Order: sequence, then structure tokens, then C-alpha cells
Amino acid sequence: MTSTFPTISISTERLVLRPLDEDDVPALAAMMNDEQIAAWTDVPQPFTEAAARTWITEYAPAERTAGRGLDLAVTEFLTQRLVGIIQLTKTNWYIRATELSYIVAPWARGEGYASEAALATAQWLFTDQKFERIELRTAADNTASQQVAQKIGCISEGVLRNACIARARTEDGGWTEVRTDFIVWSLLPEDLEGAGEQFAESGGFTSYPDWN
Repeated sequence: MTSTFPTISISTERLVLRPLDEDDVPALAAMMNDEQIAAWTDVPQPFTEAAARTWITEYAPAERTAGRGLDLAVTEFLTQRLVGIIQLTKTNWYIRATELSYIVAPWARGEGYASEAALATAQWLFTDQKFERIELRTAADNTASQQVAQKIGCISEGVLRNACIARARTEDGGWTEVRTDFIVWSLLPEDLEGAGEQFAESGGFTSYPDWN
């Protein structure tokens, strides 16, 4: 029988990670039209509010129900503003492994939100869900994403050559696809010891199963 992630909320000192809802449509669409997000993800451009609504009401629930993954809105605790997304994909319940990715809105960069949200998610996966491996893949030139992976304690395992398709602006203002390498990172429960101690000093996090 296929396993699935519970509907949950994870709280840190500054953030609440929760399921996406339809109130997030305008902010999600605005976030996904950012230049950096367009360059390093495969989301269609331009990204419309209709696409955001489909993601929230159809894609994310289907991924969770099928056991393939989990999509969480990252919001500020005080303002409830959407500041990013955490995604779990390609989940293998037999070996208790999943791939984690993160997106930070342009209006929230430079605050350390990606590492805070990713670390809280990793701790929840290892502690509550008994996972044994988290994998991250970062494009070779995406140094910001690589810094997040390093900050939360990930170990670089190698390079998948020519395995990533990024996008770059053309002279006429459009987009063109550019092939590059993927750097593969992994995080195991024992890798969190140092990162977890640092995170605990900032207040840690709590999880709330069956959030609604």
C-alpha cells in the first residue's frame, strides 16, 4: 500500500510551513514570475494565476495523495506573508528517501528563510516520518542554492553531467534553454547533529499533524 505524507504545519521561530491554499494564488503567481526562479526551475513562463490555482488545487493534492511528495507554503509567522515553497518529490517509501527543493520569493531573499525552512523540514522528516535520506540537486551555477545545501549540513556526492536544463534571457527578451550540470547533495539523520544544534539555539520548531 502506498504511503502518504500527513497534512501538517511546521513552525520555526520565524516561519510557518503549511499546505498551500487558494489565498496564496496571487503571491504564488508573482513569485514564480521572478527572473531567478524562471532561470533555475522549469515552471512555464509567464506563470499565470490560473497555473498557480491548478498547482494548489490539483497538482499538490494529487502528489500528496499518490505518495509522491509534498508541497508546503513557507510563510512569515508574524505577517503570514508567503515567502517561499518547500517541495518534496520522487519519494521512495520503501527506502524512506525523498528529494527536497526550495524556492524563495524575491521579496524575502537575504533573510535565511530557505535554510531555516529546509532544515525544519529535514528534522521533521527524520524525526516524525523516520526517513533515512534526503537528496537535493542544485544547478552547477546556482551558487545561492548550493549555499543553502551546505548550511543545513548536506554532503556533496558528485556531479550529474549535462543533466540540468536551465534558462537564460535572449537578446529579444525571451528565454532560451541552456544545459548544465547538476550537483547532487544528500542529507542523512547523522548529518543534522551540528546543524540541528545551531538551529536549536534560534528556537527550534514544532510540528502540528493534521493541520487545517
